[in-house]
Amino acid sequence: MEMNPYGFQSMWLQSDLITKGVAVLLALMSIASWYVMVTKAIQLWKYRNTGHAAGHEFWDTTSVQEGMKALGESNPFFSVANAGVNAVRHHNAHKGHLHDQLTLSDWVTLSLRQGIDEWTGRLQSGMAVLASVGSSAPFVGLFGTVWGIYHALVSIGMSGQTSIDKVAGPVGEALIMTAFGLAVAIPATFGYNALVRGNKAVVANLNKFGFDLHALFVTGSRSESDSNGNKTADKLSATGGA
Repeated sequence: MEMNPYGFQSMWLQSDLITKGVAVLLALMSIASWYVMVTKAIQLWKYRNTGHAAGHEFWDTTSVQEGMKALGESNPFFSVANAGVNAVRHHNAHKGHLHDQLTLSDWVTLSLRQGIDEWTGRLQSGMAVLASVGSSAPFVGLFGTVWGIYHALVSIGMSGQTSIDKVAGPVGEALIMTAFGLAVAIPATFGYNALVRGNKAVVANLNKFGFDLHALFVTGSRSESDSNGNKTADKLSATGGA
């Protein structure tokens, strides 16, 4: 079977090491970006379900420990609740220490904020890969195109054949690198934007959960507005099991 002179196989065989290196680099960038997008999407889906549990199932229990069991482990809402529990324990168990200069409210606030900030940083992990791929992949592909056209024109000049059928093939093959770069960059850019929105939603739920936890640990109840805008208080034992 005769090989297509304008196909990808022909382009790969006729290209030099630099063009092949650019193609391999773009392929690796694509693999990395898709890996980040898929893993982060699965992560956000799990955290969204946990956020729903944090807004409902957690407060339907009778103690913080039961609520934490309802949340499960290895998620931001569990970690923030655990940070609040440890803050209350530490403040109550170590009287006469330097941290007694802080009220229980301030101490719990600092602990909850530290837990939220830690998970906010974790949610941002991998986003730099997508940002880098989305911004640099078109230029990497463009470099491959420029180099490929230069290489093609040199070959055409050395052969002395300047007819359109001789020029179209090598130049068209070089332009494929630009399309390759865009094919890598566009999904990474859309994925980055989607994940940023997802992360913001998780952080917003985490901040709200932290605010409710702070009210629980300091006042013994969680204050929230019902559908009519009236204030209600969900009672939950902050010390029972904490």
